[in-house]
Amino acid sequence: MLFANSCGSGPSEPSSKDATITIGAAGVTPAEVRIKAWNRVTFINNDNSPHTMVSDPADVHTQCPPITQVGVLNPAESRSTGTLNLPGVCGFHDHANKLETTLKGRIIVE
Repeated sequence: MLFANSCGSGPSEPSSKDATITIGAAGVTPAEVRIKAWNRVTFINNDNSPHTMVSDPADVHTQCPPITQVGVLNPAESRSTGTLNLPGVCGFHDHANKLETTLKGRIIVE
């Protein structure tokens, strides 16, 4: 008979919890991801247009500066954020298309 390991630390056990957000013609997918603190999010541009992914708020980009490290992504490029080490909600958007709601989202850092 097999028993589940009850000595582990469960869901909060440190592991690779990086996430991926894909940019396509219809916008970002998924629009919301959850990661553990000290991880990163990779943005992949599968669209035919370049996108500039940065932190909210628009024009200031100060909410979660590690997101702004993604910057300009040409078609077929990918880049990761810096390390997101503080728990909280990090909004992001395409700086070149600030009003396009399909190119906005949230990273929830736990």
